[in-house]
Amino acid sequence: MTRRLQLSETGGGVVVVTLDRPQAMNAFDTAMAEEMLTLFGTTLRRRDDIRAVVLTGAGERAFSVGADLKERAGMSNDAWRKQHALYRDTFESLWNFPWPVIAAVRGYALGGGCELALGADFVHAAENAVFGLPEITLGIMPGAGGTQLLPRALGLRRAKELILTGEKFAAREAHDWGLVNALHPPGEELEAAIAVARRIAANAPLAVQGAKRAMDGGIDAPLKVGLALEVSVHQRLSASDDRAEGVRAFNEKRTPEWKFR
Repeated sequence: MTRRLQLSETGGGVVVVTLDRPQAMNAFDTAMAEEMLTLFGTTLRRRDDIRAVVLTGAGERAFSVGADLKERAGMSNDAWRKQHALYRDTFESLWNFPWPVIAAVRGYALGGGCELALGADFVHAAENAVFGLPEITLGIMPGAGGTQLLPRALGLRRAKELILTGEKFAAREAHDWGLVNALHPPGEELEAAIAVARRIAANAPLAVQGAKRAMDGGIDAPLKVGLALEVSVHQRLSASDDRAEGVRAFNEKRTPEWKFR
């Protein structure tokens, strides 16, 4: 079976995961979902040297256009439900990944591809990128986080219009609305995302994980709950060797040597 994902090591704890079905515009099929579940749920999660991941798509045309409808043609309802359960497990492995994930988007990011970008911690996109959740036009609805993550990124009213019409929206709109962090000339978005990932990876690993956990866990909680989570994580970091090393390095005017403990 052809591998659907490619893993590239860039050094410094940063890896690039590439959806590698350019002939199918990087559409998700069962094999790709299984590979991604293993990668984010087990393989990368267990590596002590990982500090950040960049997620991108192969080729010029698409980041990903979502589920492979050719594979789904003729699927029974039961087979469809089982495949969707796999897809949800796969996306949850991304949502729960302990290290930052940056999506580098070029071309189309539609359906599950848009949901994949939404599931990343943030997005750098080419100026020609196109986003959208067109599932409603096919008699279904977003089912891999779209109805929950798009409102959180854009606001409920704008997300309702986009999801209920199935309309696509351009990278410039995605940037103006807050879904995309930065726009780049096509072909430069990947290196830009890697550069940001390297900046993250240079910071104290426990602090990066802790800050991400506090933000993800507190965003939908009442403010008092979120603040309590922040204090809890902060106190654990205060007792870490890396906190002491960070202060020493600052006072000694040198680059810190993080121990991840």
